[in-house]
Amino acid sequence: MLLKINPQNPQERLIRKISEILQRGGIIAYPTDTHYGIGCDILNKRSIERIYQLKQRSKNQPFSFICSDLKNISHYAKVSNYAYKTMKRLLPGPYTFILEGSRLVPKIMLTKRKSAGIRVPDHPICISLVKALGNPVISTSATLPDGSLLSDASLIQDVFKGRLDAVIDGGPVSGNPSSVISLINDEPEVIREGMGDVSLFR
Repeated sequence: MLLKINPQNPQERLIRKISEILQRGGIIAYPTDTHYGIGCDILNKRSIERIYQLKQRSKNQPFSFICSDLKNISHYAKVSNYAYKTMKRLLPGPYTFILEGSRLVPKIMLTKRKSAGIRVPDHPICISLVKALGNPVISTSATLPDGSLLSDASLIQDVFKGRLDAVIDGGPVSGNPSSVISLINDEPEVIREGMGDVSLFR
């Protein structure tokens, strides 16, 4: 199912419809401020496993997930004063922050070091979805088998025929990855430079 949702002002009725699909264990594709993501409810282990199969990814490489705001992050990660101030300056935005996960994060979503990648994209559709669902949503990029990013909803619908329960068409997105920054032990480290200014961490 391909659903067109207004990227500036998402229609509540359609967001509710997608959040019900997620509650039932569905997998969706959705736009972010960087590229299109594939996701499910973070608390649905079976759906997470389906995404691992879909992406043909090792379980030693956990996916990141989307929270709706800083308060939401603090439920799912241990946030120091330094991490809070840093994220407050940059979020919402095209960053993935690596933090130590809290007990609410399923083990399948944590690295061996118990860390997790967390995003708050600057995109109304993502934020509305997480709020409607009440839980974070898994975020892994929608890619072709060769790893190239997909930034067009109808193309995603064609590539993943029948393997996604819904694709949100939120219009074009930049198609670039987010910057990944580890804030573990309050020692910032740029893991990947993507969209978003990382000069603060140099």
